[in-house]
Amino acid sequence: MQNFRNYYEILGVSPEASSEEIKKAFRRLALQYHPDRNPGDKSAEEKFKDISEAYEVLYNSDKRAQYDQLGRFWKKKGFNRKAATASSFRTAGDSSNGTRQNRNATGRNGSQEVDYSQFPDFNSFVDQLLSRRQAAKATATAQERSSVRINNSSNAFRPGTTKTSYTVSTRPNRKDVEAHLTLPLEKAYEGGRERIRLEDGRSLEIDMPTGMVTGQRVRLKGQGIAGGDLYLKITVAPHSFFKVEGSDILCQLPVTPSEAVLGGAVEVPTLDGRVKMTVPQGVRAGQRLRLAGKGYPNSDGVRGDQLVEIQITVPINPNPQERSLYEKLRQIERFNPRLDLPV
Repeated sequence: MQNFRNYYEILGVSPEASSEEIKKAFRRLALQYHPDRNPGDKSAEEKFKDISEAYEVLYNSDKRAQYDQLGRFWKKKGFNRKAATASSFRTAGDSSNGTRQNRNATGRNGSQEVDYSQFPDFNSFVDQLLSRRQAAKATATAQERSSVRINNSSNAFRPGTTKTSYTVSTRPNRKDVEAHLTLPLEKAYEGGRERIRLEDGRSLEIDMPTGMVTGQRVRLKGQGIAGGDLYLKITVAPHSFFKVEGSDILCQLPVTPSEAVLGGAVEVPTLDGRVKMTVPQGVRAGQRLRLAGKGYPNSDGVRGDQLVEIQITVPINPNPQERSLYEKLRQIERFNPRLDLPV
């Protein structure tokens, strides 16, 4: 039979393997070849499709029995469509005992007899075995609702089948889904327990990691569809005071003219709370001062620095005493910032 695929070899198990051994082999290979772990690798994508198909057939005892019976006929010397016509197989719909039938027994699907002559190649056999043609529309709709991507490119799963990108699953109906979560900077930095509400109405309390960044994905095991996983795609909202630049944090700190001239200790907000920083005498507007280790943690947990950019701010409405002092200062000051203008 054309295109015959040995599912036992694909999963790396023996024909006598138990259902649990088949499941373990599938999990190991699915994690290794999943498209999310091999972006852009077409060979890994095809391998993942093969192992998904093999698992769907071999993990189901009725489908496995039918596949094994076809395999025995395929291995017989001189196997062809004429020989297959004389030897049919029993389908999963038969209500007879659950043991595998004699090789020459005639099988029935409901009241309709089925034999190998109706299958021009192995793909057609698998299509009927997995009920792909009848379930294609329902499958596409369910996958669309659960955010599973429908791939309409030329990379078909197999000729005559639906073109679907599959997610890692431990059973055929399991689906991984993705949701978006926007967090304030302080929460993204601290992590910890957080209650979130999903679009499907569910409310979950989860442990968020520390130091999250925009674009990061947080996996919630078993919170997808039918036991699949839920992936939260993180967006960190812009902050009104802090700006994250890699592992450093930038902020602009206003100081008074007297603080800029005389220097001294000032309080600076950080993600850990307010800390004291010494402003040097004669600090200039736009000059950046560094608070070591007060930045954002990188992927290794090492924090960058906080860069404090000085902004010299003058009072808009000084009180009479302040105005009087400024008048006296203007009379005695010798500093002229316009003395060295180039024009």
